[in-house]
Amino acid sequence: MTATTAAGNAHQARHARRVRTGGPEDGSKLMEHIAGWAFVVVFAMLVTQLGLL
Repeated sequence: MTATTAAGNAHQARHARRVRTGGPEDGSKLMEHIAGWAFVVVFAMLVTQLGLL
């Protein structure tokens, strides 16, 4: 590692805390909860049908 890359990495690490990568915030998470619970129910049905439980 050269001094230039070390300095660049230190600069990026300092500013990485401020970067958001989670996408836009829409406020309402109702559809996310509904989709999550639907996935849980479908997965439970699949496990039951395959006899894995």
